[in-house]
Amino acid sequence: MRLTVRIVATGLALVFACYFAARALWWTAPPPRPLLVLLAVAIYLASFAVIALVGAGRSAQMPRWAAALALVSAIAIPQLNNLGLDPAALRAPYATWYIGSVGLTGVVCIVRRRPLAGWLVLLLLTIASTAWIGFFDALGLGLVGSTVWMVIAQLLVAFWRRAVRDTDRLAGIQQAASAWQATQIVRQRERRERVQYALTVAGPVLARVIETRGELSDEERRIAHLAEGRLRDEIRGGDLLNERARAAIESARARGASVTVFDDGGLDGLDDQDKSRIREELAEVLSDASSARLIIRAPKDARIAVTVVGRTAAGESSDEDSVELWREIPRDSSAH
Repeated sequence: MRLTVRIVATGLALVFACYFAARALWWTAPPPRPLLVLLAVAIYLASFAVIALVGAGRSAQMPRWAAALALVSAIAIPQLNNLGLDPAALRAPYATWYIGSVGLTGVVCIVRRRPLAGWLVLLLLTIASTAWIGFFDALGLGLVGSTVWMVIAQLLVAFWRRAVRDTDRLAGIQQAASAWQATQIVRQRERRERVQYALTVAGPVLARVIETRGELSDEERRIAHLAEGRLRDEIRGGDLLNERARAAIESARARGASVTVFDDGGLDGLDDQDKSRIREELAEVLSDASSARLIIRAPKDARIAVTVVGRTAAGESSDEDSVELWREIPRDSSAH
């Protein structure tokens, strides 16, 4: 869209430039020194092409040397043109072409983000036209129009920049909203899966408790205890576990081990690949563990994602247990 607008604007500017050049050569009588007039037209066409086109494909801002060229042409063109004409014809339509053409050069400077150069071009044009034909005659023969077009160009550039900033801001808000919506959809799906898992695990046990009015056999109590542990794991740290890790925890509890899972946000901010790697490594650690007590914690840490501690449970309190397993799983795979 921006490229299309720029192409259209550049094309219109070149059309107007050709119009002013043709107007300069539409003599009613041959000037005394036509070569000077032709030189002024040639300088105008060459400098305008450079000012309008050089660097336009890479950036909207005009190069500094092109802005300097615009100032030089604003000085040279009126002088050469008026020196080549009869002093009595300086107010003729073909003689005052430079007022509109140099004004157009200032407009292009403003559009191409060199406003200081553009207004300096207008100042030089005002000085030159006043010196040759007088200030009020210059106003009536095109200086007012050039000034109006400069003001309009300045306002349009300001409004365009604001519109571009607002568009970029809205695009950023839309992207953030889309990302938030995608995150919410993923979380809703995870919550549905957790609820479904809870119903699958606890449903039969609860139905049996209601049926027997709490009078469970030893085997049923063992199954209920395992189901309670699975539910607790899903509530406290379901994001840490994959199927292998759940199976390893189930196996540890089946042999009588105590397993505790705490997720304090250790996997927050990681992508799916890193999360999958950490879960697989956790599953391997748990599969090889033989401790009587296993504590799995995912702290908010810049370096460690998950910590696994295994204790012997030999003492009367946890302080008297000896640590026989200590494994830290880093957030970054390169930390191994």
